[in-house]
Order: sequence, then structure tokens, then C-alpha cells
Amino acid sequence: MQVPFLSLRDITDKYSKEIHDAVSRVIDSGWYLQGNENATFEANYSQYIGTKYTVGVANGLDALVWILRAYIELGLMAPGDEVIVPANTYIASILAITENKLTPVLVEPDIYTYQIDDTKIETAITPKTKAIMIVHLYGRCAYTEKIKEICKKYNLRLIEDNAQAHGCLYRGKKTGSLGDAAGHSFYPGKNLGALGDGGAVTTDNEELALAVRSLANYGSSKKYVFQYQGRNSRLDEIQAAVLNVKLKHLDEDNNLRREVAQKYIECIDNSKIILPDIDDWSANVFHVFPIRIKHRDYFQKYIFDNGIQASIHYPIPPHKQECYRELNYLSLPVTEQIHDEEISLPISPALKKVEMEYIIDIINNY
Repeated sequence: MQVPFLSLRDITDKYSKEIHDAVSRVIDSGWYLQGNENATFEANYSQYIGTKYTVGVANGLDALVWILRAYIELGLMAPGDEVIVPANTYIASILAITENKLTPVLVEPDIYTYQIDDTKIETAITPKTKAIMIVHLYGRCAYTEKIKEICKKYNLRLIEDNAQAHGCLYRGKKTGSLGDAAGHSFYPGKNLGALGDGGAVTTDNEELALAVRSLANYGSSKKYVFQYQGRNSRLDEIQAAVLNVKLKHLDEDNNLRREVAQKYIECIDNSKIILPDIDDWSANVFHVFPIRIKHRDYFQKYIFDNGIQASIHYPIPPHKQECYRELNYLSLPVTEQIHDEEISLPISPALKKVEMEYIIDIINNY
């Protein structure tokens, strides 16, 4: 049997007619940017997430870039200020910080949840710290009451990187509505994925939302009048139309992901495998299903030889990347252990029962 890590064709096929109808509607309209589809999606997504404002942008990285840039333009941050960020995140979180000439301060994650360790944040705060960026990594909620208290105590902005956690809950509230602003990615492989790149910023702050919208439109809120030095970073009408279709099915698809995860946790029985530690199923939408194992390369080859694709998230931590040579000296043992041991099993709303059972059988026989 051959089991792909993620079949975007199968996911799209589930809603094929609705998606084709939506795309055809945009094509026939003759209006392809900043039109009704964007306005509708922004309204629908705001209602879904639970924020007053959504601003569609070109991709998830830009969403984070524009949040930080907007804070700078509004005089709330300045180049050289520090942003605390989990050390084991995908590099986009850190790229958004450094692109704005801000300084990333890397904090270790919890070895069991893979989310930023809130007991280590306060010691990383300096007079230059202006924000904490939490990352709901792998689809699991990173927010805690302790993080909220720290932000209040030190007057810090709380920014959410919600690229991997669309629909995730914390005590009944969606991630993306828990902080001051949040960046979202709609890359095709995300839980809410477009048919190309796309992203959004959500916030309750009108001033921030207006600044983000202008920055992503060349710096303009009025045609040929430029308040900021922005650039072109807009969500196109076709992607907005596709997202409107898929948003209607997001909760259903997330529940299917949870069913796969529950089956893995209940049925994988191999002492070599460290499975996710789940204490609240609503607080995880399983963008990926991460496990840890020693000698990961041997395990990956074993399951690959048995027709199962698995993906590593991520093989090299940001502080060991060539593009951040100035951080290469850092020793972050928890992060490095996770990056050495993590491997993600196939999980999606389109994963077939026979595929899931085959994966479990192969792993149990390793």
C-alpha cells in the first residue's frame, strides 16, 4: 500500500463542485482583486474567529510581517526592540521579526506539548521587549493564562502565529482571537487551505487593522495617496472564494483529523514511539500529528520502504540555519532534541480508514 503524507487532490475533491462553482463565479464576474469575495471572506472569517476585523493578505508570512510593521508605524515598536518567540517554530515566525529589524529572543518549548514554555518567558524579558509571539505549533493551542498575566504585567503585545491552528479552541474561544493580533496562513496544506498562497490578519484593534490594510496595498488607503512605504500583499478573489467554501467545512474536517489522532493514540503500541500528550482535544486541530523517536532516520526509512510517507517538522531549528549565523552559537537543548526526533505521520480529513490501520500496523511492527 502507498500512503501519501497529504493528498491535496483528495481534500479538494471532497468539495469539488462547490469550489468549481466559486471559481467560475469569480471568473465570470470580471473582478479579480479587492472585490466582493474578499469582503465576504473577511466578514465570515471574523465571525468564525471571533474578532472585529480580518484583513486578507498574500500569505501567512506577510500577515506576521504587517502586524509588526503596523506596530512600528503606529509608534508602539521601533527597530531594535525585542520579540519573544518559541525557539522551535517554523522559520517564518522569526523571518517576520527580523524583516522589521526587530530582534527575536528565542525561548525553549515544553518537551511534551512542543509549545513555548511559559515558565521560561519571564526571565527572557528585558527593557527592550515589546511583544510575545506565540505559535500554535502543529495545530495545538500555545496560549496560557500565565502568558496573559506576563503580557499584562510588562505591558507587552501578544501576537499569535495561527498558521497551523485554524479552528483550535481555548476555553471556547478560537485561537486567533486570544491576543492583540494574529497572523493566519492559508497555504494549501493548512487546515484551512486555499488553492495557492493566502493569509490574513485578525484583530479587534481598528487602528491596527487599517494600518495593515494600507501596508499590504502599497501603503495606500486612498488611491494614489500613500501614507506608508508598503508593498503589494493582497488576497486575490479566487483564493477568497475558495476559502469561503472551505471555511464552511472547517470544523467538520478538524473533527475528522481528531478522529485519526485519537485512533493513533489508542492503537499505536510501540515503546520506541513518543505520542502527543493530549489533555484537551478541543485545543488541538492536528495540523500535523507529531511523534518523537530516537534514530529517526532509520524509522523514516522503514515506513517509507513500507509505502508510508512521513514528514519532519522541522529537521534544522532556526538558530542553526545559515541565514541566522549570528544565532548559531546558541545552545537550546530542548529545541534541538525535538528537531532531532520529531516526525509527523499522515493525517488529514481525507485519510482512509484502511490507510490509517495500515500505518498503525506498520508502526507497531517496527
